[in-house]
Amino acid sequence: MQKSTVQLSQYQAAYLDFGTESGTQESPVLLFLHGFLGESSLWRSLMTRLAERYRCIALDLLGFGGSSKPKLKYTIWHQTAFLSEFIAALGLTNVALIGHSYGGWTSAAFAIEQADVNPSVLSQLILIAPAGIRDDSFVGRYNYMRPILWETPVVDWVLTGIKPIAQVTGQQKTYEQVAMARREFGKQPVAKSFIVDRLRPEDAIDTVEKDIHKINRPALVIAGAQDTTIPLWHCETYGQGIPGAKFEVLPEADHDLTQTECDLIATLINQFLQSWDGKRRPDQ
Repeated sequence: MQKSTVQLSQYQAAYLDFGTESGTQESPVLLFLHGFLGESSLWRSLMTRLAERYRCIALDLLGFGGSSKPKLKYTIWHQTAFLSEFIAALGLTNVALIGHSYGGWTSAAFAIEQADVNPSVLSQLILIAPAGIRDDSFVGRYNYMRPILWETPVVDWVLTGIKPIAQVTGQQKTYEQVAMARREFGKQPVAKSFIVDRLRPEDAIDTVEKDIHKINRPALVIAGAQDTTIPLWHCETYGQGIPGAKFEVLPEADHDLTQTECDLIATLINQFLQSWDGKRRPDQ
């Protein structure tokens, strides 16, 4: 399946779109937001399991996949503005947002913004191992990577120079990992911004833990008990902080649960959405 694109006010948005033609009160449009370093095609397996009942759209967030990749000091508000424009451009209503990790953070931030806005846009919220909770232990975790992100050809010259040394000393695998990281982070302006621009705890100006109580849409939070990327307590913060949220913990799941637990997650999503078929939302 080929991605489609739509031109927004400043940026281009790329997305996948398949399933039933339109959402109704009983059948919302499912809009999927991927995690950090991801893109929309990572949702294919889950979308396939849900497409018979729902229209499924997966968006490449700003700076990822086929969407525009501006050089910015990224905050989550860049993503919520991008998402809002995308929803308006496609004329979507009755949207159930499904976000994983960074996409879950974006989804929660958007739900906070929508709390007192047009209730016809966002109907439900499904957060899968969502990021976005302030955790000062994350600060400095990736400091060692900063040198490979320097925008200078010197880094490339050094890497070229040490390649034969790495081969001789048996460090070829480590060398390839470093070289790949430089290539990939060069293509990922959001990832680069998060490593370079968030040096101190006070730089985390856009986390949502203080505002998630404002979310007034039905919410499902799914966590992996074995997740070493997003600690379980982050998910518990969402589950306890969003009024009336349903909270599910998958005992054997790690951060890649959207791939490894696809069948179970599809079942949980179906059950959650069907429980709201024909019901009025809390804000109505």
